Amino acid sequence: MNLVQISLIGKALSDPNRLRIIQLLTYGEQCGCELLEQMQITQSTLSHHMKTLENSGLVSSVRKGKWSHYSLNVDKWSAFRDYIENSLKAVLPGV
Repeated sequence: MNLVQISLIGKALSDPNRLRIIQLLTYGEQCGCELLEQMQITQSTLSHHMKTLENSGLVSSVRKGKWSHYSLNVDKWSAFRDYIENSLKAVLPGV
């Protein structure tokens, strides 16, 4: 994982709405319409947040009819976790 990818993930995780979306997606794939109901935000705001999450690679989407369905990208989350763990080991031996 390179520094540009880490930077995009950092940006994606820097907003409370995006953190809430990630939290909701931990329960499994969700339609944009379901996220809208749970988030109580406009469709354009959701689209903005989802674009940021997709650009970071943390979230994937597939189009099903009118709506996109979103899910967490487990491989990207795993790589990010490894990056964080390795960084912490360098700074805090024994972690």
